[in-house]
Amino acid sequence: MINKRGIFIGISITFLFLLLIYRTFHLQVIEAAMLQEKAKNIWNRSMVLEPKRGTIFDRNGEKLAYNAPAYTVVSILSQKYSNSVKDKKEAAEKLAPLLHMNEDTIYSLLSKNVYQVEIRPGGWKIDKETAEKVKALNLPGIILREESKRYYPNHSLAAYVLGFVNYDKEAIMGLEREYDELIQGKAGELKVMKDLKGYQLPDGEEVFKPAEDGNDLVLTLDKTIQQYVETALDNAASMYNPQKIVAIVADPETGEILAMSNRPKYNPNQYWNIEDYRNLAIQYQFEPGSTFKIVTLAAAIEEGYFNPDETYMSGKIQVPGKVIRDHNNGLGWGEISFLEGVQRSSNVAFVHLGYERLGKEKLFSYIDKFGFGNLTGIDLPNEESGIMKQVNKAYPLDVATLTFGQGVAVTPIQQVMAVSAVANGGNLIHPYLVKEIRDPKTGEVLQTNKPVVKRRVISEETAKQTRKILESVVGFGTKNPGYIEGYHVAGKTGTAQKIGPDGTYLKDKNVVSFIGFAPADNPKLLVYVAVDEPDLNIPYYGSTVAAPIFREIMQNSLRYVKVPIDISTGIEKKKNEWVSLKDYTGESMVSSKADLMEKGLSPIVIGNGNEVYKQYPEKGAIVSENTNIYLVTETLEERRVPDLKGKSLREALEYCHVLDIDVTFTGSGIVTNQNLEPNAMYRRDQTLEIKLDDPENIF
Repeated sequence: MINKRGIFIGISITFLFLLLIYRTFHLQVIEAAMLQEKAKNIWNRSMVLEPKRGTIFDRNGEKLAYNAPAYTVVSILSQKYSNSVKDKKEAAEKLAPLLHMNEDTIYSLLSKNVYQVEIRPGGWKIDKETAEKVKALNLPGIILREESKRYYPNHSLAAYVLGFVNYDKEAIMGLEREYDELIQGKAGELKVMKDLKGYQLPDGEEVFKPAEDGNDLVLTLDKTIQQYVETALDNAASMYNPQKIVAIVADPETGEILAMSNRPKYNPNQYWNIEDYRNLAIQYQFEPGSTFKIVTLAAAIEEGYFNPDETYMSGKIQVPGKVIRDHNNGLGWGEISFLEGVQRSSNVAFVHLGYERLGKEKLFSYIDKFGFGNLTGIDLPNEESGIMKQVNKAYPLDVATLTFGQGVAVTPIQQVMAVSAVANGGNLIHPYLVKEIRDPKTGEVLQTNKPVVKRRVISEETAKQTRKILESVVGFGTKNPGYIEGYHVAGKTGTAQKIGPDGTYLKDKNVVSFIGFAPADNPKLLVYVAVDEPDLNIPYYGSTVAAPIFREIMQNSLRYVKVPIDISTGIEKKKNEWVSLKDYTGESMVSSKADLMEKGLSPIVIGNGNEVYKQYPEKGAIVSENTNIYLVTETLEERRVPDLKGKSLREALEYCHVLDIDVTFTGSGIVTNQNLEPNAMYRRDQTLEIKLDDPENIF
């Protein structure tokens, strides 16, 4: 019995020993590679190091887009952990108002059978202020995960130019998409060897590849000019309720885009509310109407077919297929000169110049030279090229109507660059929005974009003569659309009928526009405005709707960039009513104020000091009577938040410009509210947010 038991035990031990040898062999030989890889996966802890996306600045260093801290609300649901959600109903009830979510939706998320869940969409990448409120609830199982998100401090300002980066870090639209590879940066990696408890092994190999932050962009945009545009379009949208509005401000000499905006607008911080992803400035294709006559005029002058004193019979003209009439129902103005025909925007005059004299081949050649039917090459995605008939498929009627802007579809940016060629002396130039690309750490300029001339379109003499005629257009008659006192302005209105789905022109549905530049003899700024179908019950034209918008933008912008007033234009004012400002800095505030009042100006003193530290406008500026002159009597370190309530947007922006205060605004009219307490010390990291409202809606 004992022997049998011993034999059994011996066999068992031998079997177990053999099994152990087999298992050891299997682990060390057969499964060795697989187990070693599995062990490495346990020991090696790898972490992706996220790069910082590059900041986008305006031309003066104002931040337009940057990465900001964000927080995602996460709930721990597994009951294995002491710090998990205890009362789902209470948590949903308290989180709902803070995250702007439905209480039932949050409760449903908290009821999932998972380890943890993000409270989306309301709790996804919330700002610090909201995160602090969530934290203050002190709810068990509710934690905040720190992240980052793209932030646009000026909200809807230049939104279609900038585009946006969504919460999944995908660049959508605009410069964010166009320069995504340059500004997104490259991810890094941190890999270390740790034990099962997560402690780093002393001799564990370590791999560290730092993240490369994205490059910064410095734009050609000027935030202040962009604000002038945004305000003008807000006012126009409120007044006319149009289908669309687009405005562009450019430097016609360099091709730099100083401002660009659309309506309807959107806030890239809340990109999910966007209605239309198109940037109308580069994607909206429409018949331009009479602004296109500038091309026909310049071509006729270049070819020697335009004599301003030559006369013709206005009213109507017969071309194969149709009688073309002037815009006053074909009545015309009798026999008039070609110069007056241009000033009156006579269709008949341009049929004579373009159809009869230039002819199809030359007319199409100049249209092509001016860039129509081709991409301008602006550094934005999805630019449209417009729609042009092929020259060999154009019938006589097509050619005749083309001379005054019918039968061709253009984009606003094409119009801007074509007229810039007239403004700058005859060169078609390349438009651009990015001025510099910089290293985010050192600030070193890695790339500079400079003006690029594509080709010469017309001679300098032709451009000069065209500018002179366009200046006479703005000054012609009594309405003077686009006229700005103190400046020589050249420009042209446009009123184009829209085309319906059946291909016929719609009655009383127009796109009205105005394009102009100033000063006419040496242009510094070019402004284009187009308004699609304003909601008016009376006849409307480019002169009545678009020109006032143009004038508001141009006048504010000229003053901002300190283009001197030409007193020779002052028909209603005498020379001695214009004042050249002296330098008041360093002088007594009391004496400076008295001197300004004596000259008929309106001094505004900022601060409680006795000496003028800074003035605006600066010395040498030529201003008219009653102009506001700001005298700052404290250093920028001592500056306080101004009380802007009751002031116009222009006054508010001037105040903030003088004090170098970052400001954003919503609404239009006068300032009714501001986020920073008046007279409090201003910190450089603060942004003054002001809200404006129409005076009629305040009470």
